[in-house]
Amino acid sequence: MVNRKTIKIALTKGRIEKCAVDIFHKSGIDCSDLMNKGRKLIFHNDKFNIDFVLVKAPDVLTYVEHGVVDMGIVGKDTLLEQNRNFYEVLDLKFGKCKFAVAGPKNSNFYEGYNRKKIATKYPNVARNYFRKMGQDVEIIKIEGSVELAPILGLADAIVDIVETGNTLKENGLVVYEDICNISARLVVNIASMKMKKKEIEEIVELLQTEMKLGELVLE
Repeated sequence: MVNRKTIKIALTKGRIEKCAVDIFHKSGIDCSDLMNKGRKLIFHNDKFNIDFVLVKAPDVLTYVEHGVVDMGIVGKDTLLEQNRNFYEVLDLKFGKCKFAVAGPKNSNFYEGYNRKKIATKYPNVARNYFRKMGQDVEIIKIEGSVELAPILGLADAIVDIVETGNTLKENGLVVYEDICNISARLVVNIASMKMKKKEIEEIVELLQTEMKLGELVLE
């Protein structure tokens, strides 16, 4: 491809990856290889000179920040939890869910003066939320199923991602408060935005056009 600089894009493995591949493909950027990927982790598009790289969510930001890739697609939850340097340029409107405070159905979480314990996979998100609310809490980092923490008495409540609420309901938990909405975001390395501005803007415009077309279809 003449005069087209290579753009490397990191995609979060899993659900976000599938939605990202779909919107890129509909935008005119052929992702056929990504749809039949096998065990490969890097895929090349000749027409636009793009390398797609499949990585875990936290690593997307690491690769983008260090300039190993130029762009990345990752959930807003990961952006909020990690304090990194990059440009957040586009809300892609898929992978929608929310951060919420949840706990046992019949608990009086907001009553009393005891310091509450909060279990979460997202300690920074939880800490920032309760600090903003003026509530002093103890944050307990959990790697697995956070729903277990209040059930087993480790915590009074949890901060977690909620999509349908079915997992909470099945474990006798309810949402106390919504913290914020989450969706997939397109982020760009700061240096790449300057050095590869033309190529990056073209990709962003293609995605924006496809998103607008999608909204028209839904209407």
